[in-house]
Amino acid sequence: MGGLLSYSGITTKVRAMESHLITDRQFGEMSTLESVSDAVEYLRRLPAYGMIFSNLEGVELHRGAIEQRLILSQYQDFAKLYRFANLSQRKFLDLYFMHYEIDILKKCFRNALGHQKPEIDLSVFQDFFEKHSKLDLIRLSSSGSVQEFISNLDGSIYYDLLTHLDDVEHPSLFDYEIHLDLLYFKTIWKVKGKYLSRKEQKLLTDCFGSKLDLLNIQWIYRSKKYYNLQPADIYALLIPIEFHLKKEQITKLVEAGTLDEFFHALQTTYYGRLEDMDSSDNTELEMLAEEVLGKIYSATSRKNPYSIATLNSYLYFKEEEIQKIITVIESIRYGISPDEILSYVVKNQ
Repeated sequence: MGGLLSYSGITTKVRAMESHLITDRQFGEMSTLESVSDAVEYLRRLPAYGMIFSNLEGVELHRGAIEQRLILSQYQDFAKLYRFANLSQRKFLDLYFMHYEIDILKKCFRNALGHQKPEIDLSVFQDFFEKHSKLDLIRLSSSGSVQEFISNLDGSIYYDLLTHLDDVEHPSLFDYEIHLDLLYFKTIWKVKGKYLSRKEQKLLTDCFGSKLDLLNIQWIYRSKKYYNLQPADIYALLIPIEFHLKKEQITKLVEAGTLDEFFHALQTTYYGRLEDMDSSDNTELEMLAEEVLGKIYSATSRKNPYSIATLNSYLYFKEEEIQKIITVIESIRYGISPDEILSYVVKNQ
């Protein structure tokens, strides 16, 4: 009864917002459009994106401009839920917000490492971040080098972590991003018990535990294929949390001498048994992760509608939707066929 009383209002709000998520049929319609302008006009007619894509006169529809507006839509949805949430629900949302911070930091890192001008004007997000974060997006986005970027993080929880990476000879984007991800998941795993009930902890463990396992699987794969790292170096990169992926299974994946051996070991795990892992490429792994996480987030929300799972699920699927929109629009830009576009964003195509 407590969950029903405390979550009935925000669950109703989430259900209303879910009704505006883009359907497979609508993605199918988008995939047949002939130009980026047509795709943006299609979005402008949808309730969730009408205001975001209004007043486009004179705006060049390059990827950065479109992505900026889509991210802003995501932040606006978060803000709506935050305003509607009670104190307990806001504690979860404050915890979740770290994900947005790290996503922005990754974008800034890519620009700083490549000495490139940002594709996205982060100042647009400054008002939103000032309500939830201590990061100065304008200073960060104007950083001309990695050293200046890290210096502009002084006083944040990210500063010591990234300063330490200066000790690594020629740290790559992979080094910075994986350490940011490690910090995020370790923090979530450590503090979720301080703010959430036992039932809510269990719901988040189902979602985040699976996400951690699947990230470890993908990092092992990438470390072997793209970086040719030794097992000892791979172990140092992994999130030290076990869920469905057990220690002995991690060992077999890390110690695999070839990618074929890696995929053979993966087939014996909980995740390998869920899907038919008969091909050995990263696309298959990404499809596995998307399929598994989609089912878990849907199930936790469906079985526990008056709980934190409702918020967690909506924020996850909203972010997935934005990535699909970007994929569709960029595919249209490069002349990909509708059938192929649809295969990227709709399951079982």
